[in-house]
Parts: sequence; C-alpha cells; structure tokens
Amino acid sequence: MTPTEPLASGGAAQATVRPPLPVKMVVAGGFGVGKTTAVGSISEIAPLTTEAAITEVAAGVDDLSHTPRKTTTTVAMDFGCITIDPTLKLYLFGTPGQDRFGFMWDDLVEGAIGGLVIVDTRRLDDCYAAVDYFEHRQIPFAVAVNAFDGRVEHTLEEVRWALDVAERVPVIVFDARERGSVRDALLVVLEQALARSEG
Repeated sequence: MTPTEPLASGGAAQATVRPPLPVKMVVAGGFGVGKTTAVGSISEIAPLTTEAAITEVAAGVDDLSHTPRKTTTTVAMDFGCITIDPTLKLYLFGTPGQDRFGFMWDDLVEGAIGGLVIVDTRRLDDCYAAVDYFEHRQIPFAVAVNAFDGRVEHTLEEVRWALDVAERVPVIVFDARERGSVRDALLVVLEQALARSEG
C-alpha cells in the first residue's frame, strides 16, 4: 500500500468514488409546448411539478386552440434530474411558458450551463421570448421542435429562419414523450455548452 491510498476504518485500502458533477440545465419555451412532458419523460426521480388547473380566467388569457385537452399549466417550475454517466448528473428546471410568469426566469436560469428551447411549429411566435432570453444573456441553447402527432408543420430551415437564430444554434426535431429523444436533445445542449467553454 502506498501512502496516498485511503484507509477504511478497518485498515484496508478503499477506492475513492466521487459523486457525479451536478450540472443545471433549463427547459424553456411557450405555453403548452411540452416542457413538463419532457422533464417527466427523462427524470430518474418523480419530477416535481407546479401544475395548476386552468381556470376560465386563464383560458381567456392563454391560447388553448392548439392544446384543447390541456387542463393544467405550470405556474412556477418543473424539476427533475438524470444521471448522464458516472461523472455527470443533470438537474433540469422547466420554466413556466406564460409571459406573466416571466419574472421567475432569472432565478431559474441562474447558474445554468445551457437551455433547451422547445418549439411547437404550429405557433412559433410563442417561443420568441425564450429564444431572445438565451441569446441576450449569451447562454448556450438549442431549439428542439416537438413533433406533435409525429409531425412538424415546417422544415427545420424554415424554423431557423422564422426564429432568426444563428447557424451555431442547433435546431432539431424531438419527441417530448420519448425518453431517448429527450436525452439526445439534452446532449446537444451539453455539446453546445462544452464548445462555448472551450472557445
């Protein structure tokens, strides 16, 4: 045994196991685009959600035309986590989608390495605020087009043009209901954050 090997209480050498590095990532986008679904699909713990029933007053403010079966909405945040590998654990914070809850974003985004902006191509204008937020704060992000009913209304290049996002920002298609699809989207954001840190 060398002097640098750790000792257990019984005197035997014991390997040091480091816990995975905690990393914060934000899942953002407009109302009803699939943020809560995405966090719930990937989280290895029961996700914390702050869902509230959509009242008649809220229904008059929030556009439910493309989400007629939606009965609840996030009023604070969603939270979940996923261990990517033994060295890295992602803590996911989902933002509320409505503009009236925008005052919470600064607190939710603080310390995040990047963001996944989820988009519904049937109503692209709902995600402008999220795209602008990450661009103005120079936080790495990717745009993930949620394939509602297995299809999207516009090509990825049309989405890029409509959102006016730079070529360096990945624009991908994913399914918020599928764990593997959500994982792949989050890995794209991780790659963006790593590239930014190395640049």
